[in-house]
Amino acid sequence: MRDIVSCFSENAVNVSHSSCSSYSSNACITPSLVPSVQNAVTGIYRLILSTQEQLLIRVTWCKNQTGQGLSIRFGDDPSTCFKLNTNLRFFRKKKGSKVIESDHHSKIEVFWDLSTAKYDSGPEPVAGFYVLLMVDSEIGLMLGDMTEEAVTKKHFKTSTTTVAKVSLISRREHCSGNTLYSTKAQFCDTGIVHDILIRCGGEHEGLKQPVLSVCIDKKTVIRVKRLQWNFRGNQTIFVDGLLVDLMWDVHDWFFNPPVTAGGSAVFMFRTRSGLDSRLWLEEKLHQKDQQGVEFSLLIHACKNT
Repeated sequence: MRDIVSCFSENAVNVSHSSCSSYSSNACITPSLVPSVQNAVTGIYRLILSTQEQLLIRVTWCKNQTGQGLSIRFGDDPSTCFKLNTNLRFFRKKKGSKVIESDHHSKIEVFWDLSTAKYDSGPEPVAGFYVLLMVDSEIGLMLGDMTEEAVTKKHFKTSTTTVAKVSLISRREHCSGNTLYSTKAQFCDTGIVHDILIRCGGEHEGLKQPVLSVCIDKKTVIRVKRLQWNFRGNQTIFVDGLLVDLMWDVHDWFFNPPVTAGGSAVFMFRTRSGLDSRLWLEEKLHQKDQQGVEFSLLIHACKNT
């Protein structure tokens, strides 16, 4: 009997296969459009402590014209939260530490240094920073390229210090601007980081109706024509040996005025097991017993025009 993953992959678009770029060699080339800007990025991490207790941590980076912020939420308790909000000038000089008391953990410690952080156009730093979380003296989450240096210099780790197992299970991005969205995603811990480009265009290319194109590593994996009529849909793709459900909903781009609904579209990439033939539901992300949910990328895209 054939493996069920093999059956699925026959009908899925394989990113590593040359056929996935057969739509058009220019489908991902957009010389006249500037990619939209990220306004907020949220990563949801699952920590498995040495006691086998699990903890969900939500890390959100946000930015607007006047201010910039970082917030960290622990579990489902809204009162157990760390927030760092200030104007752009002072936020980039911030460093320090804070102890947060929790009903579930005797002590949560947050250490951060953003004084030398480097940024692209979005709110999330890309280099020169660290954010370190410790749960009951156990190293939990480490973000940034300077975490190892910080652990060594500040003596966070000793011969008896344990390190929690960490997995990024979800990433959510809020973007605004043109209908061109660029991001990166790693669909599994052992996979590579992939470049993702989402583009809605066609009006400047001689097409009567807009066309949605999604590219991974410069290869077109889907191309949706007559987008006003196909404003919701899904396609299975095959990335790094994993089945990934790609779902889109651009209804509000066409049928809800921006002043009332923001003209927001939603794009989702979600990995699934070959044993699960259903599309994952959004609310299952928060169920701790759903170990099959490996990773999801959710993009909320608002167009200004």
